[in-house]
Amino acid sequence: MSIKVIAFDADDTLWHNEPFFDEAQAKFCELFSDYASHQEILQLILSHQVKNLPLYGFGIKAFVLSMIESALELTNHQISGLVIEKIIQIGKDLLLKPVELLPHVEDVLNQLKGDYKLIVATKGDLKDQHRKLHDSGIGHYFHHIEVMSDKKEVDYEKMLLRLDIKPEDFTMIGNSLKSDVLPVLNVGGHAIHIPYHTTWEYEKIDFEIKHDNFRSVVDIIEVVPLFK
Repeated sequence: MSIKVIAFDADDTLWHNEPFFDEAQAKFCELFSDYASHQEILQLILSHQVKNLPLYGFGIKAFVLSMIESALELTNHQISGLVIEKIIQIGKDLLLKPVELLPHVEDVLNQLKGDYKLIVATKGDLKDQHRKLHDSGIGHYFHHIEVMSDKKEVDYEKMLLRLDIKPEDFTMIGNSLKSDVLPVLNVGGHAIHIPYHTTWEYEKIDFEIKHDNFRSVVDIIEVVPLFK
Protein backbone atom coordinates (compact mmCIF):
# COMPACT_ATOMS: atom_id res chain seq x y z
CA MET A 1 0.00 0.00 0.00
CA SER A 2 1.23 3.48 -0.92
CA ILE A 3 -0.17 5.31 2.08
CA LYS A 4 0.54 8.72 3.59
CA VAL A 5 -2.18 9.01 6.25
CA ILE A 6 -3.36 6.33 8.70
CA ALA A 7 -6.55 6.87 10.69
CA PHE A 8 -7.49 4.89 13.77
CA ASP A 9 -10.94 4.39 15.17
CA ALA A 10 -10.93 4.96 18.95
CA ASP A 11 -13.50 2.86 20.84
CA ASP A 12 -12.66 -0.87 20.77
CA THR A 13 -9.73 -0.20 18.43
CA LEU A 14 -7.42 1.86 20.63
CA TRP A 15 -9.14 1.21 23.97
CA HIS A 16 -11.92 -0.90 25.49
CA ASN A 17 -15.44 0.51 25.26
CA GLU A 18 -18.29 -1.84 24.33
CA PRO A 19 -18.02 -4.01 27.49
CA PHE A 20 -18.80 -0.90 29.55
CA PHE A 21 -22.01 -0.38 27.56
CA ASP A 22 -22.89 -4.06 27.99
CA GLU A 23 -22.45 -3.63 31.74
CA ALA A 24 -24.62 -0.49 31.73
CA GLN A 25 -27.38 -2.25 29.80
CA ALA A 26 -27.27 -5.16 32.24
CA LYS A 27 -27.88 -2.70 35.11
CA PHE A 28 -30.78 -1.17 33.19
CA CYS A 29 -32.28 -4.60 32.50
CA GLU A 30 -32.06 -5.44 36.20
CA LEU A 31 -33.99 -2.27 37.06
CA PHE A 32 -36.85 -3.33 34.78
CA SER A 33 -36.69 -7.11 35.10
CA ASP A 34 -40.34 -7.17 36.26
CA TYR A 35 -41.51 -5.62 32.98
CA ALA A 36 -39.81 -7.67 30.26
CA SER A 37 -37.09 -10.21 29.59
CA HIS A 38 -33.42 -9.21 29.35
CA GLN A 39 -33.42 -9.73 25.58
CA GLU A 40 -36.65 -7.82 25.06
CA ILE A 41 -35.28 -4.85 26.98
CA LEU A 42 -32.04 -4.90 25.00
CA GLN A 43 -34.00 -4.87 21.75
CA LEU A 44 -36.11 -1.98 23.00
CA ILE A 45 -33.05 0.09 23.89
CA LEU A 46 -31.51 -0.65 20.50
CA SER A 47 -34.69 0.37 18.67
CA HIS A 48 -34.75 3.70 20.49
CA GLN A 49 -31.03 4.25 19.84
CA VAL A 50 -31.38 3.64 16.11
CA LYS A 51 -34.52 5.77 15.89
CA ASN A 52 -32.80 8.58 17.76
CA LEU A 53 -29.51 8.59 15.84
CA PRO A 54 -30.58 11.41 13.46
CA LEU A 55 -31.42 13.59 16.50
CA TYR A 56 -28.96 12.55 19.20
CA GLY A 57 -26.09 11.00 17.29
CA PHE A 58 -23.73 8.58 19.02
CA GLY A 59 -22.26 8.51 22.50
CA ILE A 60 -23.13 8.08 26.16
CA LYS A 61 -25.50 11.04 26.49
CA ALA A 62 -27.55 9.79 23.54
CA PHE A 63 -27.51 6.32 25.11
CA VAL A 64 -28.90 7.69 28.41
CA LEU A 65 -31.74 9.50 26.63
CA SER A 66 -32.63 6.30 24.78
CA MET A 67 -32.63 4.37 28.06
CA ILE A 68 -35.01 6.92 29.60
CA GLU A 69 -37.35 6.65 26.61
CA SER A 70 -37.20 2.85 26.90
CA ALA A 71 -38.06 3.10 30.60
CA LEU A 72 -41.06 5.32 29.83
CA GLU A 73 -42.32 2.78 27.30
CA LEU A 74 -41.75 -0.20 29.61
CA THR A 75 -43.67 1.41 32.48
CA ASN A 76 -46.39 3.06 30.40
CA HIS A 77 -45.03 6.43 31.55
CA GLN A 78 -45.39 5.47 35.23
CA ILE A 79 -41.67 5.63 36.00
CA SER A 80 -40.66 7.46 39.18
CA GLY A 81 -38.16 10.27 39.43
CA LEU A 82 -36.01 8.04 41.63
CA VAL A 83 -35.66 5.44 38.87
CA ILE A 84 -34.84 8.12 36.28
CA GLU A 85 -32.13 9.28 38.66
CA LYS A 86 -30.74 5.72 38.71
CA ILE A 87 -30.67 5.66 34.90
CA ILE A 88 -28.83 8.98 34.81
CA GLN A 89 -26.32 7.57 37.29
CA ILE A 90 -25.70 4.61 34.96
CA GLY A 91 -24.71 7.16 32.32
CA LYS A 92 -22.51 9.12 34.72
CA ASP A 93 -20.74 5.90 35.71
CA LEU A 94 -20.03 5.29 32.01
CA LEU A 95 -18.55 8.76 31.62
CA LEU A 96 -16.21 8.08 34.53
CA LYS A 97 -14.87 4.76 33.29
CA PRO A 98 -11.06 4.63 33.11
CA VAL A 99 -9.40 4.39 29.71
CA GLU A 100 -7.70 1.03 29.22
CA LEU A 101 -5.61 0.75 26.07
CA LEU A 102 -5.82 -2.46 24.07
CA PRO A 103 -2.64 -4.56 23.87
CA HIS A 104 0.16 -3.35 21.54
CA VAL A 105 -1.56 -0.04 20.68
CA GLU A 106 1.22 2.25 21.84
CA ASP A 107 3.88 -0.02 20.33
CA VAL A 108 2.16 0.23 16.93
CA LEU A 109 1.80 4.02 17.13
CA ASN A 110 5.44 4.35 18.10
CA GLN A 111 6.55 2.27 15.10
CA LEU A 112 4.39 4.16 12.60
CA LYS A 113 4.96 7.73 13.81
CA GLY A 114 7.24 9.81 11.64
CA ASP A 115 6.72 7.65 8.55
CA TYR A 116 3.02 8.46 8.34
CA LYS A 117 0.57 11.12 9.43
CA LEU A 118 -1.51 9.47 12.17
CA ILE A 119 -5.03 10.67 12.96
CA VAL A 120 -8.00 9.54 15.04
CA ALA A 121 -11.35 9.27 13.26
CA THR A 122 -14.10 8.28 15.66
CA LYS A 123 -17.79 8.72 16.43
CA GLY A 124 -19.36 9.64 19.75
CA ASP A 125 -19.75 12.53 22.13
CA LEU A 126 -17.15 15.23 21.43
CA LYS A 127 -16.31 16.01 25.06
CA ASP A 128 -16.17 12.35 26.10
CA GLN A 129 -13.95 11.30 23.21
CA HIS A 130 -11.51 14.14 23.87
CA ARG A 131 -11.50 13.19 27.56
CA LYS A 132 -10.68 9.58 26.74
CA LEU A 133 -7.92 10.56 24.34
CA HIS A 134 -6.41 12.83 26.97
CA ASP A 135 -6.62 10.14 29.66
CA SER A 136 -5.20 7.50 27.32
CA GLY A 137 -1.79 9.16 27.22
CA ILE A 138 -1.42 8.60 23.46
CA GLY A 139 -2.76 11.90 22.13
CA HIS A 140 0.71 13.14 21.21
CA TYR A 141 1.02 10.51 18.48
CA PHE A 142 -1.77 12.05 16.40
CA HIS A 143 -1.62 14.86 13.88
CA HIS A 144 -5.41 15.38 13.99
CA ILE A 145 -8.45 14.24 15.99
CA GLU A 146 -11.76 13.95 14.13
CA VAL A 147 -14.91 13.25 16.17
CA MET A 148 -17.48 12.54 13.46
CA SER A 149 -21.25 12.81 13.76
CA ASP A 150 -21.45 9.60 11.72
CA LYS A 151 -19.21 7.42 9.57
CA LYS A 152 -20.94 7.31 6.23
CA GLU A 153 -19.28 7.90 2.86
CA VAL A 154 -20.14 11.60 2.89
CA ASP A 155 -18.59 12.00 6.34
CA TYR A 156 -15.29 10.50 5.19
CA GLU A 157 -15.36 12.55 2.00
CA LYS A 158 -15.79 15.75 4.01
CA MET A 159 -12.96 14.80 6.36
CA LEU A 160 -10.58 13.90 3.55
CA LEU A 161 -11.37 17.14 1.70
CA ARG A 162 -10.95 19.23 4.83
CA LEU A 163 -7.57 17.63 5.59
CA ASP A 164 -6.49 17.68 1.92
CA ILE A 165 -6.03 13.89 1.79
CA LYS A 166 -6.55 11.84 -1.35
CA PRO A 167 -8.57 8.64 -0.74
CA GLU A 168 -5.87 6.48 -2.34
CA ASP A 169 -3.34 7.85 0.19
CA PHE A 170 -5.60 7.04 3.16
CA THR A 171 -6.06 3.94 5.35
CA MET A 172 -8.70 3.54 8.04
CA ILE A 173 -8.12 1.03 10.84
CA GLY A 174 -11.03 -0.03 13.04
CA ASN A 175 -13.21 -2.73 14.54
CA SER A 176 -16.43 -1.97 12.67
CA LEU A 177 -16.92 -3.30 9.16
CA LYS A 178 -20.00 -1.10 8.79
CA SER A 179 -18.42 2.18 9.91
CA ASP A 180 -14.65 1.81 9.54
CA VAL A 181 -14.36 -0.32 6.41
CA LEU A 182 -17.23 -0.21 3.91
CA PRO A 183 -17.62 3.58 3.54
CA VAL A 184 -13.85 4.07 3.23
CA LEU A 185 -13.58 1.43 0.50
CA ASN A 186 -16.53 3.01 -1.28
CA VAL A 187 -14.80 6.41 -1.47
CA GLY A 188 -11.58 4.90 -2.81
CA GLY A 189 -9.54 4.50 0.37
CA HIS A 190 -7.94 1.52 2.11
CA ALA A 191 -9.27 -0.18 5.25
CA ILE A 192 -7.99 -2.66 7.81
CA HIS A 193 -10.41 -4.49 10.09
CA ILE A 194 -9.40 -5.58 13.59
CA PRO A 195 -12.30 -7.53 15.15
CA TYR A 196 -13.18 -6.85 18.77
CA HIS A 197 -14.64 -9.64 20.88
CA THR A 198 -18.01 -7.90 21.24
CA THR A 199 -19.77 -5.59 18.77
CA TRP A 200 -22.78 -3.29 19.09
CA GLU A 201 -25.68 -4.76 17.11
CA TYR A 202 -25.99 -1.60 15.03
CA GLU A 203 -22.44 -2.05 13.72
CA LYS A 204 -22.87 -5.62 12.48
CA ILE A 205 -23.20 -6.65 8.81
CA ASP A 206 -24.30 -10.01 7.42
CA PHE A 207 -22.05 -10.40 4.37
CA GLU A 208 -18.38 -10.92 3.58
CA ILE A 209 -16.27 -8.07 2.23
CA LYS A 210 -14.01 -8.77 -0.74
CA HIS A 211 -12.01 -5.81 -2.01
CA ASP A 212 -8.45 -5.19 -3.20
CA ASN A 213 -8.04 -2.37 -0.68
CA PHE A 214 -9.28 -4.41 2.30
CA ARG A 215 -7.24 -6.30 4.87
CA SER A 216 -8.23 -8.05 8.09
CA VAL A 217 -5.93 -8.84 11.01
CA VAL A 218 -6.45 -10.42 14.41
CA ASP A 219 -4.30 -8.06 16.48
CA ILE A 220 -3.32 -4.42 15.91
CA ILE A 221 0.38 -5.35 15.98
CA GLU A 222 -0.17 -7.13 12.64
CA VAL A 223 -0.80 -3.84 10.83
CA VAL A 224 2.83 -2.73 11.14
CA PRO A 225 4.26 -5.09 8.46
CA LEU A 226 1.55 -3.88 6.07
CA PHE A 227 3.11 -0.40 6.12
CA LYS A 228 6.81 -1.29 6.27
